[in-house]
Amino acid sequence: MKRLSENISSRYVEAANRLRPNKARRRVVAYVESYDDVLFWRSVLDEFETDDIGFEVMLPSRTNLGKGKKNVLSNVLGDNVLGESLIACVDADYDYLMQGTTPISREIIRNPFVFHTYVYAIENYQCYARGLHEVCVMSTLNDHELVDLEAFMEEYSRIVWPLFVWNVWVYKYNCYSRFTLLDFGGLVSIRDVNPFNPARTLEQLRHTVNRKINWMQQHYPEGKKTYKPLRDQLLALGLTPETTYLYMQGHSVMDGVVLPLLTPICTHLRKEREAEIRRNAVHSQQRQNELACYQRRLGALDQMLRKSNKFLQSEPYGQLRRDLKTFVDRYKPNSEKIE
Repeated sequence: MKRLSENISSRYVEAANRLRPNKARRRVVAYVESYDDVLFWRSVLDEFETDDIGFEVMLPSRTNLGKGKKNVLSNVLGDNVLGESLIACVDADYDYLMQGTTPISREIIRNPFVFHTYVYAIENYQCYARGLHEVCVMSTLNDHELVDLEAFMEEYSRIVWPLFVWNVWVYKYNCYSRFTLLDFGGLVSIRDVNPFNPARTLEQLRHTVNRKINWMQQHYPEGKKTYKPLRDQLLALGLTPETTYLYMQGHSVMDGVVLPLLTPICTHLRKEREAEIRRNAVHSQQRQNELACYQRRLGALDQMLRKSNKFLQSEPYGQLRRDLKTFVDRYKPNSEKIE
C-alpha cells in the first residue's frame, strides 16, 4: 500500500499547512524534473520567500528515479493535483515555442501552476553570453579579455537563427525525423576555436548552416508558406536572432558551443598567468610556491559555468520572475506585495 505522502496534491499540502501553528509560513511544494534542477529552482524561488510563504523543491516521486518533464507533469496533471500549494517547475524545451500545438505545450503556457524557464533549459541560462567572460575569470583568475565573448555569441546566434527556425518548423509540423534536435545540435557545434582568430570558426559555421538551409528548402517546399509565419511568431514571443543560443537544446549549447569556445581561451589565460609568475619570481622556491598556490585556486570550467548568475539580467528570466511574482502576490495572505 502506498503512503498518502507519496500521492500528495495541492489540497494535501494545504491541509498540512492548516495543521501548523498560525504564525508558521505556508508551505508550497515545487516539483522539478531532476536532481540537477533542485539548486537552480531553489535559488529562483528563494527571492519570493517571505514570512508568509516558503517553498520546498523536490522530485515528483519518492519511489522511483524517473526524470524529465513528462515524468513531472504525468504525476501532477489532472485531478486538480496542482494548485496554490503545489506547483511544477520545468524546462521550457520547444514546448513554449509550440504555443499550444501539443498537450504538454498547452499545459506549459496555460496552466497557472506550471512555471517554465522560457529558455530551452537551465543550461542555457548558465551559458548566458554576458557572463562568459566572468566565467573565464573565475576559472583562470585572469581578467585579460582575449575574445569579446558576448559579440561572438551574438554573431553565432545570427548565423544559426534561420536554421533554428527550420528545426522548430519540423517539430511544429511533425516531420522532425529527418532533422532532429541532435542533428541540429551536431550541425551547429563548433570545435578547434582559435582565440586569436574566432572569426574563422564563425565563417566555417556559416557555410555549414547555409548548405543545410538549402537542403531544407529543397526537401520541404511547403515551408515556403509556413516558414515565415513561424519565424514571425517566434520573434513575437521575444526571441531574437542575437539570442538564438538561449532557445537551442541546452546540452548542445554547453557541450557543443560554449565549452569548445571557452576551453582554449582559458587554457591560454592560465598559461599566461603561469608565465607571469615564473617571470616575476625572485627565486625557484617562490616560483614553485606561487605556481602551486595559483593552481590550487583554479576552478573547473564546467563548474564555474554552473555558478554563473549573470542570467538574472536576461529578459527570459525577467519573464519567469514576473510569472512567479504574480503567483505569490495572488496567494500571499495579509502581506505587502513583492516589488
